[in-house]
Amino acid sequence: MARQHPAGSVSATVAALVDLAGAKIWAARQQDLRAEIARSPRVGRALAQRHAIELVLEKLRQGAAPSPGEARVVALAETLVQAAADLPAAGRARLRAALRAALAGPDSLIPLFHLARTAALQQARGFAVQFAGLAEEAPFDLLIRRNGAEAEIACDVVSAEEGRDVQRSSWVRLIDAIDPDLQRWLADHPGRYLLKLTLPQGLRGEAGGLAALHRRIHAMLAESRRADQDEAAVLRLDPLMLAAAQLGESGAGGPDGTGQDGMAPDRVGLVSSLRREFGHQAHLAVMARGPGVFVLAARAGREDEVAAAIRRRLAALAPARLSGTRPGILAMFVEDTDRAEWRHLRERLELEGEARQFLTHPAARGVVAVTCASRLELFGAGAPDAAPDGEWRFRNPAHPAAKAAGLAPAVLSSM
Repeated sequence: MARQHPAGSVSATVAALVDLAGAKIWAARQQDLRAEIARSPRVGRALAQRHAIELVLEKLRQGAAPSPGEARVVALAETLVQAAADLPAAGRARLRAALRAALAGPDSLIPLFHLARTAALQQARGFAVQFAGLAEEAPFDLLIRRNGAEAEIACDVVSAEEGRDVQRSSWVRLIDAIDPDLQRWLADHPGRYLLKLTLPQGLRGEAGGLAALHRRIHAMLAESRRADQDEAAVLRLDPLMLAAAQLGESGAGGPDGTGQDGMAPDRVGLVSSLRREFGHQAHLAVMARGPGVFVLAARAGREDEVAAAIRRRLAALAPARLSGTRPGILAMFVEDTDRAEWRHLRERLELEGEARQFLTHPAARGVVAVTCASRLELFGAGAPDAAPDGEWRFRNPAHPAAKAAGLAPAVLSSM
């Protein structure tokens, strides 16, 4: 449970973190974020979610009272501030450099807050925790000790986008680009429409691919064609036949990525119906103009492989980030996922299956456990779909330290 922070304590913690990064760097970052978010409501919502920690900290720095999720962010900020105070001068300089790098360009504070959260979890389980990566430039991040046993922890962030042929970030940019075309179409053709896109070659952020698909959709609408097909994309425009009985449903979004893209409540019910129709991996967007509605639904040519992407990252991390002289734990933060996908990965045993497959690989010989967490655990601890112990853990039964009593709280499988 997050600690309750008096208002003065919250602002002092945030101020200390800002001072560590540098007040000018923090102010410039906030100015850049505000400008980027203001450019487009849709892209702005995606940016606000990606940089939620920075925006939350700035809001609290201005004196706002924290929500329960925001209180967890404050507690992790406090962990980083305390780590800075305890580190030697060189380690403090490394932490400052990492903070400044996180506040530049597309990077975010998620990796540092994942590090802080992992350390806090282990401290709460009775481990003594050393920030060995910062203090000593060790290849791993944390060294934990309990009852005579010790282990190294390497923390890493992997984006679920690595396992998607149609990336959500690319989809948002595409929808933002074609919104004017769809608004014109609805003005000229009042009604309810569904444009289905099958993308065998995917949509993975290349500017040329986005522009080409935009041009095709623009031409298709301008010429009032109902279909367009080649090896890169299959497009089909039909009347939207789904009933709108659920249009009164509502939903809420948040920094854990569990909402409906900031969508107006009167459209959330329609999206729920579409999700049931097209499946959890479909990319959906709804535009409205007066009584008119235009829905886009896109699928890749194959199923997403998010869990497999995590396994590939694990295989690359183990030999590079662990010394091999102690039991190793790979603590993964899975970014760019939402509540529904996170639940699917767990319920279909995809996350467990790929983690356990990795643990049979020779590269995992020194790994005693793998842990996985998402924004749901970071912001929404205690939520129904969050891991009950703050992370999903998978123990390697073949490791000699797998049954060490001292390591049990950090390595015992949670599912």
